[in-house]
Amino acid sequence: MAVLEILKYPEKSLSQPSVKVETIDEEIREFVRDMGETMFHDSGVGLAAPQVGVNKRIIVYDSHAQDPEKEDSVREVTALINPEIIASSGSFTSENEGCLSVPDYRADVKRYERVTVRALNLEGKKLEFDADGIMSVIMQHEIDHLDGILFIDRISSLKRNMYKKRILKQMKKDEQD
Repeated sequence: MAVLEILKYPEKSLSQPSVKVETIDEEIREFVRDMGETMFHDSGVGLAAPQVGVNKRIIVYDSHAQDPEKEDSVREVTALINPEIIASSGSFTSENEGCLSVPDYRADVKRYERVTVRALNLEGKKLEFDADGIMSVIMQHEIDHLDGILFIDRISSLKRNMYKKRILKQMKKDEQD
């Protein structure tokens, strides 16, 4: 397994929609293992393939992210291939949401309270499940990545522009150093 490089905003490929996975082979399974390793290495609870430079409809997440009794040693990666949200209900604010591709920034984001997700597992078996709470947020956040949407695209333009200006300023400073 390998820890992959996580792309950071404003990397253009993060705003590109991903393509469906046609075949789940050993290469995809190895890639999923690397994604899981990367997610845990960077203390994430979810990761989408575009975040590591592969524009395919694949996400991984920590199956125990919503367990309040979870110990740091309990780590289980679940992969979803070609996931899509097929139903949603309710509304709430995901407080202090963050992203491995949007470093050093957190914001409140309006999300659905409950979503129904349809996907394939690594064996190609069709899955359909409901997610609420933190799992609902993870599903929406990671599936957004597959559609080329970052969580900062879902906040006010004022807050988004402040973040963009800060990043551009930092990039200019880094170029001068």
